[in-house]
Amino acid sequence: MKCMANQDESVVIRVSNDKAEILAYEGFHYVEKSVWKEKVRDAEQPVSDKPMKAKSNKMSKSAKRHLRRSK
Repeated sequence: MKCMANQDESVVIRVSNDKAEILAYEGFHYVEKSVWKEKVRDAEQPVSDKPMKAKSNKMSKSAKRHLRRSK
């Protein structure tokens, strides 16, 4: 697998080695995988603005059991 981009790097794609050779003749150039990660892979994940659930201070069953045994 190779990561390739066009001249102005507006299009970054990840292709097989055979397809990469063809795209090299069409004007694409090789880029690092980190460029693909930041522009394509991580950019597609939606950012959620949902608030996190508040944690409760309830003791777990095992913590209660240990508390009873220590008395």
